[in-house]
Amino acid sequence: MINKKLLTVGSGLAVALGVAACNSDNLTNLNKNPNSPEDVPATALFTTASVDAVSRWLGAGYDLRAAEFVVQHQAEVQYPDEDRYTRITGGSTAGYFDNPYIVHLEDFQKVVDKGEAANQPGIYGPALAMRTWSFSYLTNSWGDIPYFDALKGDQSSGSLSPKYDPQKDIYTDMFAVLDKVSKDIAAAGANAGDLGSGDPIYGGDLTHWQRFANSLRARLALLLVNKDPATANAQLTAAFTAPGGVFQSNADNAELAWPGDGVYNNPWAGFFSTRDDNRVSLALMNLLQSLNDPRIPLLAQPSPDDGTFKGAPNGLTAEKAAPYICCSSRVTALMFPGNTAYGFFGGSGNSFPSFLLTYAEVALIQAEAANRGVGGLNPAQAAGFYNAGVTASIEQWGGSAADAAAYLAQPSVAYLPGTPGLVRIAQQKWIALFSDGGTAWAEWRRTCVPYTIAPGADASKANIPRRLQYSTTERSVNSANLDAAIAQQGADAFETRMYWDTNPTAAPTYPTTFTCGLRGSAPAP
Repeated sequence: MINKKLLTVGSGLAVALGVAACNSDNLTNLNKNPNSPEDVPATALFTTASVDAVSRWLGAGYDLRAAEFVVQHQAEVQYPDEDRYTRITGGSTAGYFDNPYIVHLEDFQKVVDKGEAANQPGIYGPALAMRTWSFSYLTNSWGDIPYFDALKGDQSSGSLSPKYDPQKDIYTDMFAVLDKVSKDIAAAGANAGDLGSGDPIYGGDLTHWQRFANSLRARLALLLVNKDPATANAQLTAAFTAPGGVFQSNADNAELAWPGDGVYNNPWAGFFSTRDDNRVSLALMNLLQSLNDPRIPLLAQPSPDDGTFKGAPNGLTAEKAAPYICCSSRVTALMFPGNTAYGFFGGSGNSFPSFLLTYAEVALIQAEAANRGVGGLNPAQAAGFYNAGVTASIEQWGGSAADAAAYLAQPSVAYLPGTPGLVRIAQQKWIALFSDGGTAWAEWRRTCVPYTIAPGADASKANIPRRLQYSTTERSVNSANLDAAIAQQGADAFETRMYWDTNPTAAPTYPTTFTCGLRGSAPAP
């Protein structure tokens, strides 16, 4: 029986190979997996790439295990190694650097290629915008990175060991790409095409994609203002006046609304379903309470011990942090899934959206530009933008316009002209960026506001990190280019400043009576 079966199988395979030998197409088809298509539609690629990108930069790894602790929106009360910086070194964060290139950036590039081949900016434009959004986190976290030669490993002229490019050149190209997105969509009109239901952020709405590209351009432009104010001014002006304009209300917010179906859940909710390590930081809670901020019950949960709102200090040892497990506030119930491994909290967090870029941030960018008299705006406009930004943030998290009006009427919150106004704008932006630790960290490095941000008592470094260390994987597979990048940018250390961060004292908000971000010098929270 066995021999007959082998003979039968062998004879059949021989016939198949014989036929295939006469037709090379048939031979090739034998190696094709019908369940793993080689040509994936642009819509499917865009969906999966967007989900992966948002999950990585606003999810359980880079954000909740690194950026949130560095910028001190949150503190770690169990296993506080990340909060002490001992587990955000190059070996621990290698995946944060490596995986965007391997997964979603590669997929976004494929969507770009497909859209450009079809001459449809409604296809390639959103992919270019999202590719830039992801690259901005990479360069703002590490500085010089592989950019121009990246994502070309499968091309005949490409390299699997791409060079690292200067951040200045990366920014120049990101501005050009975002300019192309808004203008190409405008020029194509009804022939632009769109991603339709394959777009989990805007559902194929191209006006919103224009506004996203322009608003992202404004975010990046302002980061240059200390180092290159002329370019910052020019790019802000271009962003504000580009086709489609920038965000005009919370209806424009770039957000990924998670289905909450157990497969595609909000990544914060997924993290909190099993991990109870994170609490609202003392720095954030004290600032909110000092301002009588209506977002306190929206961004934090009452402490289990007494029902009040309390923050936890950053950078403590496990022994010192342990008392805060019971006696400090968990983060917003809006991002808790209900049932967790340690109790019931929240309830609808699995389907709560992740915010990629918001009107609150954009209005506060406009407020700062107006205060400084750049971007085509003037100081008389600053208060209006400031009020709009604060109101949008409060409403974004579930507060009301009445809450915002009462809050803004307080002398400690109301807009002020000049440098005091810049401090308040930066302070409000830091609050408004809650849930986007990477962008909040970049903004803090630019402004040093809030002034109370400094490493905790038991942190391994005395200064707030200015960047992350490069992936240890790169040392193994791309060492020559990595060495060149380090020689160009500076030591691969937390203290090394990237291009846009090399002139910090140019910031009007930069302190003169203490050292920004230095433990023992910066004011206590």
